[in-house]
Amino acid sequence: MSHQLPDVQASSPDVTVGLSQVGVTGVDKLVKIAREDKRPIVLTAEFEVFVDLPGWRKGADMSRNMEVIDEILEDATREEAYRVEEVCGEAAERLLEKHDYTSKAEVSMEAEFMRREQTPASDRETQHTVDIIASATATEDGTREEIGAEVTGMTVCPCSQGMSTSRAKETLQNLGVEDETITAFLDEVPQPGHSQRGHATLTVESSGDPQIDLNDIIDVARDSMSARIYNLAKRPDEDHMTYAAHADAKFVEDCVRALADGVVDEFDHLPDDAVITMAQSNDESIHQHNAHAERIVEMATLRKEVNGDN
Repeated sequence: MSHQLPDVQASSPDVTVGLSQVGVTGVDKLVKIAREDKRPIVLTAEFEVFVDLPGWRKGADMSRNMEVIDEILEDATREEAYRVEEVCGEAAERLLEKHDYTSKAEVSMEAEFMRREQTPASDRETQHTVDIIASATATEDGTREEIGAEVTGMTVCPCSQGMSTSRAKETLQNLGVEDETITAFLDEVPQPGHSQRGHATLTVESSGDPQIDLNDIIDVARDSMSARIYNLAKRPDEDHMTYAAHADAKFVEDCVRALADGVVDEFDHLPDDAVITMAQSNDESIHQHNAHAERIVEMATLRKEVNGDN
């Protein structure tokens, strides 16, 4: 004889405190991104899915929820999508509909994305890896979606380079080289500075669909550092990257400001309330610590600051 088991999850907790996030992490799904006149890109994405939980409810039906979450993600990822943030948005909206006790549903995903490109000097075909970041938050007021990427590049410290330039100038003067020649030489040949591998993160969040091409986000982020780096590098490519990086030495702060400039230049169509997240982290080569800078700002404010209207 079967009997109804008690729904412990729906009972009242001992401590009636609401929770902002309850859900699952590490859910792997295949996502197909459609491309016009090309085969779709297939990503192995890792999802995190959360709802909020009111203080009067003990649990969020985790095992039952996983069935709902799996069903929603399967539906959201089964068909080809043109934007990864749309996948998150659809899943978040359906999750909100399925839970009558929640007021907010959040879905985020990360995936590795491979792009083909040509090396800068030898013109060889190669690929580079980008970490895609996408998320969506659905409430009764609507859905906000976020799309972005973390890319890797190279930076050179201007302070270190400045010391090398001073040393080179003094050495050339001691050798009897005229100041005009020294200035011309140093203008043409950037001096060494300690370099580091940099990680630039750029995301855009707005109501509905941000209408941003992921490839544009990647390009803005890569160009914010001293130089792009490449998986394949012949000797001419190594020379190109080294020279380019030292010709455009940047502090970690400079990289975030370059991101800001790139966002306003490339994405000026974004609404005023779009939220831009810009961050730069450098793996320092001559220190045991790393350097980090970031800015989170609405597009209206960023426009004013970049255009000098603040």
